Amino acid sequence: MNEETRHNPELNAIREFLTQCIPFDQLSDRELDAILPSLEVTYFRRGHVFKPDDDGGLRIVRSGAAELRTESGQLVDRFGEAVSFNLRGLAQEQPDIRATLIEDSLIYLVPEARYQELRKEHREFDRFFHSQRSRRVRRAARREDASSEMTRGIRDIMSQRLITVSPNQSIQFTAQRMTEHRVSSVLVMEGEALRGIVTDRDLRSRAVAEAIDMSRPIADIMTAAPETLCSDATLFDATLFMTQKGYHHIPVADRNPDAAGESDCCTGKVLGILTSSDLMLARRNDPVHMVQHLGRKRSAAEIKGILSAIPDLLIQWAEAGTRVHQVSHMLTAISDAVTIRLIRLAEEELGPPPAPYCWLGFGSQGREEQLLGGDQDNALVIADSVREQDLEWYRQLSKRVCDGLDECGYIYCPGGIMATTDEWRQPLRNWRETVDRWSRSPTADALMRVSIFFDIRPVYGDEQLGLQLQQHMLQRTRGNSIFLAALAENVLDSPPPLGIFRRFVVEHDGEHRDQLNLKKRAVIPIVDIVRIHALANGLPQVNTFARLKALAESRSMSISDSRNLQDALQVIMQTRLEAQAQQLVAGQRTSNYLNPDELSKLVRKQLRDAFGVVKDAQQTVRLRYRPGL
Repeated sequence: MNEETRHNPELNAIREFLTQCIPFDQLSDRELDAILPSLEVTYFRRGHVFKPDDDGGLRIVRSGAAELRTESGQLVDRFGEAVSFNLRGLAQEQPDIRATLIEDSLIYLVPEARYQELRKEHREFDRFFHSQRSRRVRRAARREDASSEMTRGIRDIMSQRLITVSPNQSIQFTAQRMTEHRVSSVLVMEGEALRGIVTDRDLRSRAVAEAIDMSRPIADIMTAAPETLCSDATLFDATLFMTQKGYHHIPVADRNPDAAGESDCCTGKVLGILTSSDLMLARRNDPVHMVQHLGRKRSAAEIKGILSAIPDLLIQWAEAGTRVHQVSHMLTAISDAVTIRLIRLAEEELGPPPAPYCWLGFGSQGREEQLLGGDQDNALVIADSVREQDLEWYRQLSKRVCDGLDECGYIYCPGGIMATTDEWRQPLRNWRETVDRWSRSPTADALMRVSIFFDIRPVYGDEQLGLQLQQHMLQRTRGNSIFLAALAENVLDSPPPLGIFRRFVVEHDGEHRDQLNLKKRAVIPIVDIVRIHALANGLPQVNTFARLKALAESRSMSISDSRNLQDALQVIMQTRLEAQAQQLVAGQRTSNYLNPDELSKLVRKQLRDAFGVVKDAQQTVRLRYRPGL
């Protein structure tokens, strides 16, 4: 930061904002400082229209929102804070493009000449806006095939130009090499062996900020033994992995031929590196941009504003034929990001936690099977080292987070299964005692709770606390014939909506007369069936598709039965997804109900077949577990 910026609070604020905007986040501090003197700041009222024959330049939305439309009114794009656009560039492929402000907006303008200089000077800067122009115009022309886009291999988008240093080369040499090649990370290699990775952030926080001698070896500040992605991973795999881990750079390695069958093994030769910017350039309709913005919001109200884009995304995914398990993974990744942001905001207010803890997601969030309209199911497990007088900290944290989730649209659980309830916010030892009690005395109330509680996944905090609790649960249920028999009764209590002569069983009166509840009468029965098999066999997987695959691999279920249930769940969930998308298009509130008479003949047949699979699977549960009574 130069002296002018350092002593000018307004310029400093603008500079800090630019570091959060793609692709300005790829520029160095010196390069950002060079932009500031030419930057123009203007406030515009809602309804203002920008045209390609205006003065040009790159406009950046500091606050507010805008739409890109053709002269005939066709929508090209809609965006808000931190997004930039250059109409002259867009007009090369769409001459009648216009930008209209749909909110009062504060706009930063990089003049056309300076903007073109930046594109000439920075390859990644130029690449971003070239791709942005093509992407926006294609979006206006047709609905994009999000399904094939998300299943693209990362080999197509990763950088294969590896910039490397050896562990004993100096910090200064590494920084010079990164500057010379205009990259934000380097790999630390010994021959073909990957030893570490160093990023711009590492240089700032671990070297410059700590005033470390620049002649010291880079091994002193590198991230050692970094995780890698397999080169056969898809764009969806990379999106989910990097979002959940919070990574901005990830090495890509070939699959080790000596580790065949191990899906997470990618310890072979390093082939390239993937960055968050690569993902942003390659993806079109995805949650990553949304997740990144969620991490910058300062209140539940601001987060709620970001989430307003979800219905449009769901419609696009459904129309593009995106497979429902990918949609549910992406929606769950978003809800996880909302939860994590609310937790971190609460921690800023409350101060550091008195003892380690883990925030747990249950139900559909725990299984990563969320669609729209779900409520909260969460809990808190606290380290046994916590003192009695410190428990109030966790109560306040839970209240802030659950209230925030409700404000964002994830409504309170009607049954109170939330961290705000004392029973669902306990030290680990108390949780173990609760599980022991439930498994010894499987009352109807305990079974209702267990059906949610065993779909458990750590969302934030000390993951080991959540995993220790899960392991204890599996130890208490595996081979527990009395408990499994009682749980089987619960499973058999919800038959699929298929009656005599394969007729659909619909609601006979009320608001949803002549409709099916696909979640309660079709999805949940499959989830319950698969869960009891997983618990009986001590399997740690939580996602229903993952459980079915694990059951087949462990020979706890035949391959045929596993595939049949996977297909049935896919059909039911896909139908549910498409029904919700149609409800949104019609301006209706989303629900899990649909009228089977409004479905095509093919879909009705597929649903009947799926419900038949569920009936057969319930019969297996009856024969295998009920004798334990």
